[in-house]
Amino acid sequence: MERIRITEYLDLDLNDETWYCKCCGHALISAHKNYKEGCLVYNRNPQEIHPPTVEGDFNMAPNPKWMRILEFYCPSCGTQIETEYLPPGHPITQDIEIDIEALKQRLSNGEIEIRDGRQVTIA
Repeated sequence: MERIRITEYLDLDLNDETWYCKCCGHALISAHKNYKEGCLVYNRNPQEIHPPTVEGDFNMAPNPKWMRILEFYCPSCGTQIETEYLPPGHPITQDIEIDIEALKQRLSNGEIEIRDGRQVTIA
């Protein structure tokens, strides 16, 4: 089995069931966990990204008391893997959860193949 490209910068290796950085090949964390837990996290002030566009209390910029921007980076090469907007205190979300056993079963049954890092359905 090979690695499957899950997002632009995130690969899943079915042999060792691990998330990997696509750019440098660094192992992030077990694929049974949230890949974001294996990343470096930068908690950004949202006004650095979305500065005020007008003066006054209602300046079109996000209020840091109401939201935060979390950036997730590969700890090896520094590639930004993901970004999410959350209210302060909200736990990191788990946006990808793959049934690894079912995927392996479909591969072994010949229902799907991995070609160039992509899952392909066999007709």
